[in-house]
Parts: sequence; structure tokens; C-alpha cells
Amino acid sequence: MRYAHLVSLLALLTGLAACGGGTTTDTADAPAEDGAEVASSEVSGDVLIDGSSTVFPIAEAVSEEFSNVNAAVNVTVGVSGTGGGFEKFCAGETDISNASRPIKDEEVAACEAAGIEFIEVPVAFDGLSIVTNPANDWAQCLTIDQLKTMWSPEAEGKVANWNQVDASFPDKPLGLYGPGTDSGTFDYFTDEVNGEEGASRGDYTASEDDNVIVNGVTSDEGALGYLGYAYFEENSGALKAVEIQNEAGDCVAPSAETIADGSYNPMARPLFFYVKKESYDSKPQVKGYVDFMLDPKNGVLISDAGYVPLPDDILANSKARVDEGKLGTDPTNL
Repeated sequence: MRYAHLVSLLALLTGLAACGGGTTTDTADAPAEDGAEVASSEVSGDVLIDGSSTVFPIAEAVSEEFSNVNAAVNVTVGVSGTGGGFEKFCAGETDISNASRPIKDEEVAACEAAGIEFIEVPVAFDGLSIVTNPANDWAQCLTIDQLKTMWSPEAEGKVANWNQVDASFPDKPLGLYGPGTDSGTFDYFTDEVNGEEGASRGDYTASEDDNVIVNGVTSDEGALGYLGYAYFEENSGALKAVEIQNEAGDCVAPSAETIADGSYNPMARPLFFYVKKESYDSKPQVKGYVDFMLDPKNGVLISDAGYVPLPDDILANSKARVDEGKLGTDPTNL
């Protein structure tokens, strides 16, 4: 049921074109780039963010621009993975939690037990990208069943060569790289490919740092990995994105267009951030940051980070949700 509203959100995009390790942001006073909308203010203080490595490039880009015109605000963005971010968020350690999947029931319960009220905010779209080494000239288009053959729990210790995935593939060692279990990308991938969130073989190279996955695939001719679209785009000269057979039977590669029009299914997905209600209400710097993130004129920052901005109507729903203080997770918010 948690993923039903992801499908609903992606369906709203059909036919629409795409709009067009932790760090502390640089607070040097500098003009915004690429037409990003900024508004000077006198706010000060800290904004503490943690969570998804997939959402990190968006948070980093927004934080840098926000700090350019709010020099007294210190925005810190950590990368603990979606699950690790929620642990900190529900413990009251952060103001905002980045997530590449919706919050889980047990995480909601943890927040409730700690008295943490939150607002769920869709912020962009991503296409989970399946990548190989450029030397791979055989895996042009993969089916979900072929991915399951590689990644299912039953494959552990057994499926070690490409010709075990498909008889037409060469007899080459299969090296697998992917996110760790704290990652929302791991949760999404395992649910879509293996039919159960968290169900995966364990004998692969796992990391919450997507750059580790990139480096692993680029150094291994027989490697395959999966990560967020922005990391593929950033490393497109060193990686090859595999086409995925979608529900219509078409082979589709990830791109801003295919993510936006819904044809890159089932690997297209929304990204979220979760705002602590108390922080938004009591900390002007947090309110300013969230409002800045949701300003349609700053969609260019999301595009520049390698993701697909929300259409104006869905973005307006996100902003209204924050303005109304609508608590919790709700499939109708999309």
C-alpha cells in the first residue's frame, strides 16, 4: 500500500514534459546561478538535514543557493541513507529528512513515540538507473525477471556469471554493486524486482555512498549496479545505462523525458523530504529553507542536480500541504 501513491503520482506525469558523505554548505555571499530564485532575509541559525544519498544532490544544490542569500544560516546535509536519516529524524536530531521512498510504518511509530510530528513533501522525480561498465556490449535491455535472477535471495552464492542470467550472454563473472540496506533505493529496487521490500541476495558490494557503486562498476568489466539517475548523469562518460523493459514491453533507457512521461517504469519514482512540524513553526531558518525548496522558480536547481522537477500542479499541492501543516503521510497528498 505504501507504493500505491507512488504509482498515482507518476501517473499524473503522463504526457508532461520534464521541467526545465555529509557536508556543510558554503555560506559565502554570492549571486544565485542559472536563474535560481532567491530572497534576502535576516534569518540565522542552523538547518539540520540528513537521509537519502539519492536526494543529497538536490539538498546540496538548494542549500548552497539558500545560503548565498542567507549568510547567517548554516545548512548541514548528512548522508545516512533514507533509513538512517529517519532514525535521526525520529530521535529529534534533525529538522528535515531526505527520503527516496515513503516513510515506513515502523518509522512512523518511532516518530510518534518520540512526539515528532512531520509533514511529507514530494519534491522531485528520479529514475532508478541500472548501470554497467561501458565494455558491456551484451546487456542492452534487461527485463525485471532477468534482474530478479541476478538479485533474488535465492541467487546468493549461485548466480555468479552472466550466462546464468541469459544463455545468450557471455561466460563472464557477474559483479554486483548496490546500495546498503539503510537506503530507500535498496527498498524500492527490491520491492519492484523481487516483490518484497528488503528481499535481496547479500553477497554483493553494498554502500550508502553512490560514488562507491560508480567506482566499482567502472573498474569491473562484468559489473552491474543500480543508483539514482543524478549519479548516472554525473558519470555518464564512465557508465552505461541499461534499458529496462517496461510494462508495455518496450525497452526504455532512463532520461529526463522518460522519467517525466512515465514510460521508464517501474523504475521511475518520486523523491521526498520530511519536515519536522515543530522546526518549521518555530525556526524561521527552517521555514525559509522549505519555502525556498518549494518555490517553482527554483526548479532549475533540481534539474541541474540531475532530477526531474515536479509539474506545477503537484508542486503546488506540496506547498499547500506545508502551508496547511498537514501532518503525516497521505496518498491523497499527490
